Amino acid sequence: MTVWTPTDDGHADLTSHDTFLTGAPHNTFARLRRDDPMHWTEWDQGLPFWSVTRHADIHALNGKPDLLSSARGIRMEDQSYEEYLARRTFQETDPPEHMMTRVKVAKAFSKPVVAGFEEAIRDLCVDILDSALAKGTFDATKEIARELPMRMLGRIVGLPDEDLPWLVEKGDALIANTDPDFTDHVLDKLTTDEFRMMPFNSPAGAELFVYARDLMQRKTAAGDTSGVLHLILQPGPDGSVLPENEFRNFFCLIVAAGNDTTRYSIAAGIQALAHQPELLAQIQSGAVDDTMADEIIRWASPTSYFRRTATRDFEMHGKQIRAGDKVLYWYASANRDEAAFDQPFRVDLARTPNRHLAFGQGGPHLCLGMWLARLEVRVLFQELAKRIKSIEPAGEQKFLRSNFVAGLKSLPVRVTLK
Repeated sequence: MTVWTPTDDGHADLTSHDTFLTGAPHNTFARLRRDDPMHWTEWDQGLPFWSVTRHADIHALNGKPDLLSSARGIRMEDQSYEEYLARRTFQETDPPEHMMTRVKVAKAFSKPVVAGFEEAIRDLCVDILDSALAKGTFDATKEIARELPMRMLGRIVGLPDEDLPWLVEKGDALIANTDPDFTDHVLDKLTTDEFRMMPFNSPAGAELFVYARDLMQRKTAAGDTSGVLHLILQPGPDGSVLPENEFRNFFCLIVAAGNDTTRYSIAAGIQALAHQPELLAQIQSGAVDDTMADEIIRWASPTSYFRRTATRDFEMHGKQIRAGDKVLYWYASANRDEAAFDQPFRVDLARTPNRHLAFGQGGPHLCLGMWLARLEVRVLFQELAKRIKSIEPAGEQKFLRSNFVAGLKSLPVRVTLK
């Protein structure tokens, strides 16, 4: 049994958020990998772009930030240079500027530091699972997958527990701003300049800006230096400090990306357990402790793509890419590439080596939170497997309406406890 089979006709519109309502259009990605791996993609709401779909190509291009820049935006949407400057985080910068910001917080997310969170994560998992599993039938995204990243976010960033539900709600509205279940300001349904200087062109960005300012004023007055926010405000080696708008953008990034990507990875992993029953026994045996997190994250591929902009002309697969062209790396496609993965539509928790690209491997933008994501996923599934005899679907699963963030926003399941 496979976990999920794509149903698109092989010619899906990658620019349409509605295309992704039934999951990623993997039949289309397979056709492009085979027939047109550097595909010119027209778009009726903005400038066209190149779609890169093969694993090997994306991995190679990730390592060429001088050729393909992040400093014009990382999403499909077009923006003016003024808007870019107002919205950007260190994700939207190139080396060496990117590293100047990254090194300020890298230690807080390093493997040794994150390893020290394991006991806290396990305690949170026990609390979350005991509450959810007692219900027997429940929405696994809401009751499990959403809870763990939200609570860990508070610990690492240094946020009050009582603020976390509101913050995650705003983070959802920010990064899933194309889904009417998460925001009233649906990006492709409204035309307005009111929030064009806010992250993701979202009113939630404005609210998070105010929150971040007030939070740091309170923390500074109290002499509270806990959490990564204090680190990001420290002067760099050259004495420079992060401008206020970039600090607030960083805060929005942490709230949104630090929660959503791990949430949807956990949801995808639970989806896999519900459709491939043999996976539960594998986890219970302890044989896949070191490999299962990466396979679950490969399967989830929670960020469908990142956009880059060509800095000069170059040729690839017989196509002429011009300076200024938008180029999209479709990680969702790369992580199902038959040339890189045996049976990519099966979840193989023992898969090794696992060269998935969900963390942006191969380039300077390697995911800052990858060690935390791996740890949260591993511990959550270890604790889940201890408590259940079986898990099965209990209703219709629903995907986000987004071609940028991939995830199950609703996953009804039924469990039998040990």
